Amino acid sequence: MTADLPSPLRLRRATLSLITLLGGVSLAVIPAATVAISSRLFSRPEQGVIAVAVMVATFAGQLTFAVVLESRLSSAATERRVVFPLWLAGLALVAALVISLNPTNPVVLCLGLPLLIAALEVGRGVSVAERLDLREIWASVAVGLGALGGVAAAFTGQDWALIPLVAGIALATLVRCLPVTHRASRPEPAVMGWVVADTAITGVIYPLLNAMILTLIGPGDAVLFTAIATVSGLLAIPLNFMRLRLLKEHSRLDIVVSAGAVLAAVVVLVVLERTGVLGFIFGGVWTSSAAILPLVLACGWRAASLATTIPFAALRRMGEVRLLTGLRAAVSAMAFALAGVGLALHSLSAVFLGLLLAELASAVVYELARRRRVRTAALVVAAAA
Repeated sequence: MTADLPSPLRLRRATLSLITLLGGVSLAVIPAATVAISSRLFSRPEQGVIAVAVMVATFAGQLTFAVVLESRLSSAATERRVVFPLWLAGLALVAALVISLNPTNPVVLCLGLPLLIAALEVGRGVSVAERLDLREIWASVAVGLGALGGVAAAFTGQDWALIPLVAGIALATLVRCLPVTHRASRPEPAVMGWVVADTAITGVIYPLLNAMILTLIGPGDAVLFTAIATVSGLLAIPLNFMRLRLLKEHSRLDIVVSAGAVLAAVVVLVVLERTGVLGFIFGGVWTSSAAILPLVLACGWRAASLATTIPFAALRRMGEVRLLTGLRAAVSAMAFALAGVGLALHSLSAVFLGLLLAELASAVVYELARRRRVRTAALVVAAAA
């Protein structure tokens, strides 16, 4: 446990954790950079389709993450070791090459995005879970520079702006799939089934919501929803970092570091919005709407996951995958219903408010379930004694 380490080692671990956590910005900027580049390369209807494709790609990444990583980290009977699979790296490299050869084709971009996002999700997850900090720093730099180069090229009107973006992802993929000394644990089939099921139930909500926004409200709001969701995804970086670390072991240090990063991210996003930076990045779709309120509500929704993640990870470590799947199904249905009310009102603010209320309710549900599980375990131990 982290608390048992000498102070110098704890400081070094905290420093590396913070650097690796900050490197997660590279993962969050890819969807945002894709939307920003698309707003300058493609027509508004094409932008709407690409916005939905970004959400679908994120969902695909979450499912791949569940199969490759989370199922192994939730298999309590194994050593819970993970590696970046070469087959996924190969598919991502092929997707990057095809997009580079067809950088102005929106269909190619939509088809390649799921593979690229999946490689980013899994590659970073492996580095964080296995504490491959130095490797992850170099990979994050590659992704960040690629996204920056792509956005800069788009702002100057270059039709090849997607090439630096996918090149950065390809380079990071090569770094993350370098050999490691350990082998991946075999996931328990039953555990994998439950983990993938609850990831699918939870993750499908957001691409479905965005598809409905595209259909019922229009491409402008669909692009804005994706832009706000991806920008507020900056908060998801420390939250996902904390979740991965807590799946391995409970760590107060990682919780404190992550909570501080969430607060800092909220401040950064509000400053970027008020100074017009986000409007400059996303163009007319952002500046033509009142984005500050939905952005604040989206940040609240993301930040509320801090309270959800701690009991969630504790239940996963206990092997309660079946219980969690049932709970996640219930709270996902609630989230979709509350967000659907906002959709019926044709208000993105109301959609994000519904998601925020559902996240707060789920935190209460998970904590009650964790406490009940701890009480049950204590009673079993007492009875055995």
